[in-house]
Amino acid sequence: MNIYIIVPAYNAASKIVSVFERIPQEIWKKSPVVIIVNDGSNDDTAKKIKEIQSRWPEIQVIDKPKNEGYAKAQKDGFLRALAEGADIAILLHSDCQYAPEMLPELLKPLEGETADIVQGSRMMDKKAALRGGMPIYKFIANVGLSTLENFVYGLNFAEYHSGYMLYSRKALETIPFQKFSNTFHFDGEMLFVGAKKGLRVKEIPIPTQYADEVSHVKPIQYGFHVLGIMAKYILGKYGV
Repeated sequence: MNIYIIVPAYNAASKIVSVFERIPQEIWKKSPVVIIVNDGSNDDTAKKIKEIQSRWPEIQVIDKPKNEGYAKAQKDGFLRALAEGADIAILLHSDCQYAPEMLPELLKPLEGETADIVQGSRMMDKKAALRGGMPIYKFIANVGLSTLENFVYGLNFAEYHSGYMLYSRKALETIPFQKFSNTFHFDGEMLFVGAKKGLRVKEIPIPTQYADEVSHVKPIQYGFHVLGIMAKYILGKYGV
């Protein structure tokens, strides 16, 4: 299988090298194609990417002259992966919030063709999320919004707000992701639309890790984006 790893990076100089160092050898042995999307960073991210390429020369880079946002970075990465024949596309964050060590476990359902979408979920064990340092306001918001989303979409996911997402080619060809919002809730859109289109979704628990990473998410704005997406769904804008 052709495995692609998409790494959106915006001002990720402090963490991005660690992300690659933590990818298990088991994954590197599969010869994945890695696409780093440098989303208009204005720190030393470009320098760190060159350091990464000196160690893993096969890594591709999409350099954006200006920041276009997390969702647009994903879309560009997915489009290139599809054009180059990807069978599986993995979204891996550049800030170490999602453990690269979990990749072998998360890949299994896609490699075994028992799932079309895999989500690494922090909220399957809610106590573990708090033990992992999830701020209490984020915990409450995640639980509250996910509960409301389950009600609106008629689904039953532990959360809609994890960015550790893996997709089969079938999923990316079925979901009209280019039409989705460019908000930080793009992952949630991918999850519920995929499920409503009949794709097989597998949730796998992952450890919660909050340290000194810098978040570019504005909590209040994010909440309104989530509510806006639910409103669009109720109005039939997603066609599912």
